[in-house]
Amino acid sequence: MGIPEEDFDKPKIAIVNSSSKLSVCYAHLDDVARQVEKAIRAAGGVPFEIRTVAPSDFVTSAGKQGRYLMPTRDLLVNDVEVQVEGAELDGMILLASCDKTTPGQLMACARLNIPALILPCGYQLGGECGGRHVDIEEVYKAVGTVKAGRMTLIELEDMTRHAIKGPGVCAGLATANTMQCMAEALGMALPHSAPIRAGGPRLAEQADKAGAKIVELVNKNLRPRDILTPAAFRNAVTVAVAMGGSVNCVRHLIATSIEAECAVDVLAEFERAADVDQLTLVRPNGPHRIEDLDAGGGCAGVMRQLRARLDLSVLTVTGATLEANLAEVPQPDEAFIRPASNPFRREPGLIVIRGNLAPEGAVVKLSAVPEAVRRFAGVARVFEDENEAIAGLQDGTVRAGDVIVLRMMGARGGPGTVFAASFMAALVGAGLGDTVAVVTDGELSGLNSGITIGQVMPEAAEGGPLAVVRNGDMVEIDLTRRVLAFDVTDDELAARLAAFVPPVLDLKPGWLSMYRQLVQPMSQGAVLGERRRPGVHK
Repeated sequence: MGIPEEDFDKPKIAIVNSSSKLSVCYAHLDDVARQVEKAIRAAGGVPFEIRTVAPSDFVTSAGKQGRYLMPTRDLLVNDVEVQVEGAELDGMILLASCDKTTPGQLMACARLNIPALILPCGYQLGGECGGRHVDIEEVYKAVGTVKAGRMTLIELEDMTRHAIKGPGVCAGLATANTMQCMAEALGMALPHSAPIRAGGPRLAEQADKAGAKIVELVNKNLRPRDILTPAAFRNAVTVAVAMGGSVNCVRHLIATSIEAECAVDVLAEFERAADVDQLTLVRPNGPHRIEDLDAGGGCAGVMRQLRARLDLSVLTVTGATLEANLAEVPQPDEAFIRPASNPFRREPGLIVIRGNLAPEGAVVKLSAVPEAVRRFAGVARVFEDENEAIAGLQDGTVRAGDVIVLRMMGARGGPGTVFAASFMAALVGAGLGDTVAVVTDGELSGLNSGITIGQVMPEAAEGGPLAVVRNGDMVEIDLTRRVLAFDVTDDELAARLAAFVPPVLDLKPGWLSMYRQLVQPMSQGAVLGERRRPGVHK
């Protein structure tokens, strides 16, 4: 292998690279890996690049209606474990990109508990089409606009030719950028890591710093579980709520806490953060672009504005406390990152709601719900397939005032969370985003906007109340009171649940079949295999 004998006693560092030619999300990672490799060598370490599964929410979702997406997160965790722990490497630096890689990498850090850090690898740029800015979010919504007859297919195709102008993850505060920010908020990424432009000069600088820092972490024996404390998770939750991050960050933070065996109830922390106001308005939450958040100070700037709400004593991968890190962060641009005393909106960006339809909770990206809609009541219209719901949108079955229930699409029901995000995007594109509500246990995108209630727990396939909603039931959504309920008596609900028989899935042998046997409830982060955490038992 060409390794000189004098290197044998140096720290052996894994560069965890999810490079793939299937998706633009990963197109630049090989170049980043080369730069990190040089930095590790210069710092006195020996780098070993390893490859993992590379799930892309826009590419991997093409098959099986997106069922492979969530399972690939946990496939990645195990992939890293096998290669890094099996080879007894001393530390690892993980190149973060699309939606499932960052949470999977955080989970791997927490599980292996060897010195590690996350290197966020950045967002893509959009372009111009028809005299206006377009990016992947606009393309996403335009599918519904075409279905509604308000745009031609030719116009949509023209948008696709201009919407992506470089490598990296989706523009906007979707799951990928949210989770890269969460890595920094948890203290597992260097300050000023996220958001960051893929292929830009600042990413190159961060790669050099990260390569040197991982060798230092190994020499100091600073490990992820020294950083991933209950206080660190509380900090991350506060940042997620203030930014209006993706609904999916809730499940991923829960999963990371479980892998860290950390005594923190992440769902309860989101409920406690209900008094945190929105300090940013990045799309789909408002008019600002991810480049604006980046230029305005990024996650570090948000944390600086939240200093009074954060536990500043926590350790980070810098080797210093958050307080020391924030002392070096300049004042952010208040055009894009407001102070806590003068927020953009005096309400949280993410909330957990409960009721007889979601006794274990459901997640709402309040920042992406039309401000005029904080209470919604409508008749349930039930679908168990996203394509059928989209067809209902086309033929007029889906009407203003409806509450669309998309179910049997959760981690176990899919198996693997089935895509519900395309229907929500189509709904917004058709102009019904503020007159039709969606309640689902399926896979949503951080780009989704509208009256969307996601991650309903327990999911339908587990016998949750969502399984027994019937067409015509009245459903109430009250985002101010944090209520999701349907109009049935306790006795009627109990009778329906007693009569419920889970559907029998005819699964061929393979990864999805194995996943269904192992996956835990979404309230436990949909991790694989039953776990116990100190002090967080239900």
